[in-house]
Amino acid sequence: MNMYNIIQKKRDGGALTEEEIRYFVSAYTSGEIPDYQAAALLMTFFFNGLLEDEIYAMTWAMRDSGEQVDLSSIEGTKVDKHSTGGVGDKTTFIVAPLAAACGTPVAKMSGRGLGFTGGTIDKMESIPGMRTSLEISEFVDLIRRNSMAITGQTGHVAPADKKIYALRDATATVDNLGLIASSVMSKKLSSGSDAFVLDVKCGNGAFMETAADAKALGRLMVDIGRAAGKKTVALVTDMEQPLGYAVGNTIEVIEAIETLKGRGAEDITELSLELCAYMLLAGGKASSREEGRAAAEAALRSGAGLEKFRDFVRSQGGDPGIVDDYSMFPAAMFSEEIKAERSACITGLTAREIGIASREAGAGRLAKDDEIDLAAGIMLKKKTGEWANKGETLAVVCGNNEYKVKNAAVRVRDAFSMGNKTPSIRKLVRAVID
Repeated sequence: MNMYNIIQKKRDGGALTEEEIRYFVSAYTSGEIPDYQAAALLMTFFFNGLLEDEIYAMTWAMRDSGEQVDLSSIEGTKVDKHSTGGVGDKTTFIVAPLAAACGTPVAKMSGRGLGFTGGTIDKMESIPGMRTSLEISEFVDLIRRNSMAITGQTGHVAPADKKIYALRDATATVDNLGLIASSVMSKKLSSGSDAFVLDVKCGNGAFMETAADAKALGRLMVDIGRAAGKKTVALVTDMEQPLGYAVGNTIEVIEAIETLKGRGAEDITELSLELCAYMLLAGGKASSREEGRAAAEAALRSGAGLEKFRDFVRSQGGDPGIVDDYSMFPAAMFSEEIKAERSACITGLTAREIGIASREAGAGRLAKDDEIDLAAGIMLKKKTGEWANKGETLAVVCGNNEYKVKNAAVRVRDAFSMGNKTPSIRKLVRAVID
């Protein structure tokens, strides 16, 4: 194999063979191919696109570059839920215990936040004592005993994707449907689950801003999953405004617990129940989406999901007392309220701006090694379609750096649009692809 010829072939519109793609992935991961040649090939992918066979070949090659998690010793159909990233998206902490309480084993490998979207592992670390890095043998054992476990992505699973993604991030080649789909699915397929429920976000607070792009990505990932012999379904869901009212780390975990207690916001509750319904359907615990939805609602009402969350925290070293005592979470020293300057209706709330403001307050990071403030974030008091009287609080920004909190508050204020007409609210689930 010759990397020069592979770059030239793809540059000129040719189709790469699976052998050529496997050579690229393997040789770049091992360090045989320099960054400049890998970057050149990625740029040809970006501009010329990837054919279906090339996308599959990239996925299989990155999947096979490292360790494959074996969950076959666990009874039942193991299901994983994956979100493409959004603002205020804490559904994992709700749907995983609900699905587990209904008898569906949930094996979840999650990442940290980068950019304006949060990360499940960062949120988990706000729970005192919580262990977010598990050896694969322990990960498997916890699922067997507790029906669910969440761990950070190990460097032994799909290491090629980690290295290639870092190069894509540095060369402006991230936003390509084929590369995104192969990146996501290579990690999912390596994690050992039998079925996947994909939450593909759509709107200004998502990587896929248009419905067309979100549906195309969802279809592509579903096709990859099916080609690998895995049950896969994708829900295209709205991310035009934040999901729920809390955006951050600690405050999102608290909102998830409140939701499991039956006191969650309408949108976060609705989406969690829908995702859980499809997880139960994929896991063989329901014969229809309606039956799965009814089972998820029952687990929420009975408190079975909350108890499963408590068991999950305890099993991974956390203090389950946080479920009943929120003062055990990290606390913020500073806060800034944003108040309505006039009486009006909230006609818009830009999710992306809220996500960026949360990061600026200290809840997120720009680089992967940046430290974050687990107590920082934004608690919304009003959302799109709600009325606010003059002087009423729209949002509260909190954190442990007063300068950051005040700067973030300016951006939060600008994220709100006010008017006299009540806006139409976009549908939460825009499409289902199966």
